[in-house]
Amino acid sequence: MTITVNGETREVQKSALSAILDELGYADQAVATALNGEFVPAAQREVTSVHPGDRLEVVSPQQGG
Repeated sequence: MTITVNGETREVQKSALSAILDELGYADQAVATALNGEFVPAAQREVTSVHPGDRLEVVSPQQGG
């Protein structure tokens, strides 16, 4: 299915948010996620479904001062 990830159109095979993150290479990273502008806690990613046309934002925390 086609979704938008961080502003770029991407094709993904999975529908669960956690599986999509794995598919996109974020499996071992600490990230924050928002689906269609709504924050999705890490504990909810397994049960959150993504649909064609959805917008996913994936943000990695930055360190610094």
